[in-house]
Amino acid sequence: MSNTTKTMKAVQLIGHGGLEKLEYREDVAMPTLQADQVLIKVAAAGVNNTDINTRQAWYSKGSGAEDASWSGEALNFPLIQGADVCGYIEAVGDNISAQRIGERVLIEPCMTQFQGQAVANFCYLGSEYNGGFAQYTVVDSVHAHKVTSTLTDVELASFPCSYSTAENLLSRAQVTAADTVLVTGASGGVGSAAIQLAKARGAKVIAVSSPSKHQTLLALGADKAINRNHNLVHELGENSVDVVIDLVAGDQWPQLLEILKPQGRYGVSGAIGGAMVDLDVRTLYLKDLSFFGCTKLDEGVFANLVSLIEQQAIRPVVAKVFDLQDIHQAQITFLEKLHTGKIVLRVPQ
Repeated sequence: MSNTTKTMKAVQLIGHGGLEKLEYREDVAMPTLQADQVLIKVAAAGVNNTDINTRQAWYSKGSGAEDASWSGEALNFPLIQGADVCGYIEAVGDNISAQRIGERVLIEPCMTQFQGQAVANFCYLGSEYNGGFAQYTVVDSVHAHKVTSTLTDVELASFPCSYSTAENLLSRAQVTAADTVLVTGASGGVGSAAIQLAKARGAKVIAVSSPSKHQTLLALGADKAINRNHNLVHELGENSVDVVIDLVAGDQWPQLLEILKPQGRYGVSGAIGGAMVDLDVRTLYLKDLSFFGCTKLDEGVFANLVSLIEQQAIRPVVAKVFDLQDIHQAQITFLEKLHTGKIVLRVPQ
């Protein structure tokens, strides 16, 4: 590849801490393209909980930050975050067909291959490797999925992280049309995605959120909406749902097990309400419950998501759009939790 551009605009995370650790720069070195990779010109990138969790070292279970990444290892700074990427392939490595140049793509954020080599477990875009908060990024070609859609770049950038996480949760929990599914944190990116994807499977969906967002969630397809501050057992009764898709955890967590039917399934991929919960093991084994911790995407999940997008079986929910250099305000708005759906950054061209 011959490219005269040596630097690009990007947001760099320079360490763990507050918003001051995010620096917008216009002199960041361009990424180096390897033989099995593609160079992607980023058009838009979504904002996620993982961006903030990573910045704040939330993933660390120790007193320091030696395990503060998705892989449980220390991060390398400076780091370009951004797991939700829509962009266009501008150049390809020596092992990749030049016919891919020009394709509009979504990047699969959970990566099992890097620079042509299999990763031992998995790694995440914007955590172990530089992501989409920049004009350009590189990934192995297998993780750049061509997408054909009339949706805008901003709309497409709302899908990869949240929707693939939601689809993975539903897939692992084996949700079918016969199921009643309860979704906590239903107004967030993953929650609103889970509503649509569960409805696409024919399931009945109960959404848990603040009352101000109920009408929006019902419009997305939820069959019922419940105040997140109400007692779920009182609202629904014991043994009333087949599947719980949980993104909150926190103090309300024991109620989730009470409302699950015997042989119910619980899938979790977030803990915005608090990571430490009170588990009565008797409830777990006497009801024959199945628990699914969902981080690594199962094979085929992302490809299936792209297919659903192309079939217009799901629609984007974009709450607000910011320019890349306004990332501080974007994350402040994200943390206020007054929105439904995704906050997306426009990347300068």
